[in-house]
Amino acid sequence: MTPAPSPLDPFLSRQPLAILDGGLATELERRGVDLANELWSAHALLEHPDAVRAVHLDYLRAGADVIATASYQATLPGLMRRGMTAAAAERVVASSAALARDARAEFLASGALGERLAPLVAGSIGPYGAFLSDGSEFRGDYRLSAREFKAFHADRIEQLVAGGVDILGCETIPSRREANALVDLIEARGDITAWVSFSALDEVAISDGTPFEVVVADLASARSVVAVGINCSPVDRIEPLLRRANSMKPLVAYPNAGGRYDAVSKRWYGDPDATTIDARVERWHSLGARLIGGCCRTGPSTIAAIRERMIKG
Repeated sequence: MTPAPSPLDPFLSRQPLAILDGGLATELERRGVDLANELWSAHALLEHPDAVRAVHLDYLRAGADVIATASYQATLPGLMRRGMTAAAAERVVASSAALARDARAEFLASGALGERLAPLVAGSIGPYGAFLSDGSEFRGDYRLSAREFKAFHADRIEQLVAGGVDILGCETIPSRREANALVDLIEARGDITAWVSFSALDEVAISDGTPFEVVVADLASARSVVAVGINCSPVDRIEPLLRRANSMKPLVAYPNAGGRYDAVSKRWYGDPDATTIDARVERWHSLGARLIGGCCRTGPSTIAAIRERMIKG
C-alpha cells in the first residue's frame, strides 16, 4: 500500500531527522505548576495556559521541529469527571492545539526560524491508561474492546484535527490491542497521519508483553501511520528495541531521562540523566530513527544538544 504523504517528509528530505520536543510536564513543573492531580499536564490547560504556550515557545527556540500539544491526558471522560459538560471538555482539548499553534506563530513572527523549516504541531494522544491516572500507561493491564477504545479516543482526535494539528502523536501506548484500535480509527478518517510510539517493558517487548517487532509488523500496512517507535522508556532500552524493529517506516525514539514514576504522587523520583540522550542519537539514527527527542525529565537543553549534534548549520 502506498503510504500517505507525511508532513514529516520535507524535514526528512532536507536533514537527517526531525527533532521532537521534550517533556512538557517537566517544564511546567519547573515553572512552578503543580500537576499532582488526575489530569496531570492537562490541568495546565485549565489553570496555566500561558505557561503551556511559554513551554512550547522554549522548545521551538531550542530547535524542535515538532511540538506536541498538552492533550496527552486531556480526555473528554477525564474532563467531564471534573464536572465539565461535553462541550466544555471539547473546548479544553481544542485549546491545546490553539496554544501550540499560537506559540508557533509567535516563533515565526520573531524571525528566529532562520533557514529552518516551519515547525509542525503534533496532537498528543495518550493511552487509556493515562486517563486511569494510576500508571497503567507503563503496564497496559487494562482490557477494553476495540469498540470501547475507539469510542474513548475518537472525540479527542476530532477536536485536535479540527484545531489544526499537522499530525497526531499516539504516544506511550502500552497495549497492542489499543494501538491497533487507534490505528483503525485513524485509518477510517483518512484526513490525518500519525506516529505511534509505545512504552517498553524491557529491551524486547512493549509494556503489555508483546514483542516490539510484532507491534511494528501490525502497523506496517497502515497508510496513515508514518512512523513507529518507543517513548517515555529508559534510554538503555532504545537501541535494543530499534534493532528488533525491522521497519520500512521511519522509527521514533524519545526516551525519558530515567528514574521512577510514582502514579500516586504523580512525580518522578531518582536523579535524571538527560545528558546521555544526545550522546546516543547518532547510533539511533543509524538504526532507522528519524524522529528523535525527549520525554519526561528532559527539557529544552536536551533538544538543543540533539540539534547541535545532528543538524549542522
